[in-house]
Amino acid sequence: MDNAAGILGLAKKAGKLEIGEESVSTAVRQNRARLIMSANDASASSREHAENLAASGGTVMIVLPYGKEELGALLGRGSPGIIALTDLGMALSLTDKLAAAHPQEYDGAAAALKKKKTRRDERKAAAGSASGNPAKRRTK
Repeated sequence: MDNAAGILGLAKKAGKLEIGEESVSTAVRQNRARLIMSANDASASSREHAENLAASGGTVMIVLPYGKEELGALLGRGSPGIIALTDLGMALSLTDKLAAAHPQEYDGAAAALKKKKTRRDERKAAAGSASGNPAKRRTK
């Protein structure tokens, strides 16, 4: 298993991965989807559905270098054609690892997610300074 696949397994355990068209559609409607992915052997209609969901939700969409059977074995769930990460940090980590291995295919997605993360961080910082409280940091 490569590092990118490991992130998907970790995201599933953390509850940050939606699996299947219905779950992904719900995550997009609730504005929780950060990265929509389709298996490389997903049907044309499934891939088109993923693209439409990404466009409607302003979300990045990629085609993974894994087939449905590989995803199913990794995630322990049938053979999903579409999945979505709901955590921006995990989505960015996944696309960075994929871009390192396949730059032409994934550099654009990684750059788009970095831009989203930068905007999110700026909004958090502005909200913290506007309220007079510095942004809180979690510590263990």
